[in-house]
Amino acid sequence: MTRADHILITLVAIALPFLYWQLWTADQQANYLLIHSNNNPPRTELLTPQRTIQVAGPLGSSIIEISDGRTRFISSPCTTKACLHTGWLSRVGEFAACLPNRVSLTLAGRHPDFDTINF
Repeated sequence: MTRADHILITLVAIALPFLYWQLWTADQQANYLLIHSNNNPPRTELLTPQRTIQVAGPLGSSIIEISDGRTRFISSPCTTKACLHTGWLSRVGEFAACLPNRVSLTLAGRHPDFDTINF
């Protein structure tokens, strides 16, 4: 290895913790919810008024709750109920899905955030 290689490795090693802190720990509060259902165009909902929303899918209606700037599945016609166990979503980039009913929730904000899928 040459001297330039050692300098480059040192610079990268110094930059990595800063980049990790800058890109992966932003923890932004979401502003709105994107609801995808059964190949329909995404539906956009604000996270401010407290309410429940029924979203139709091939198996029946999934019920989504919006409260205090966060959202979750509270009922779904699927058999495994994995979407209910996802819990509350509140940060940009968080995602929950009821795959058998073809309904998914994605939180978005002013600035898109990274998640482990991008890695």
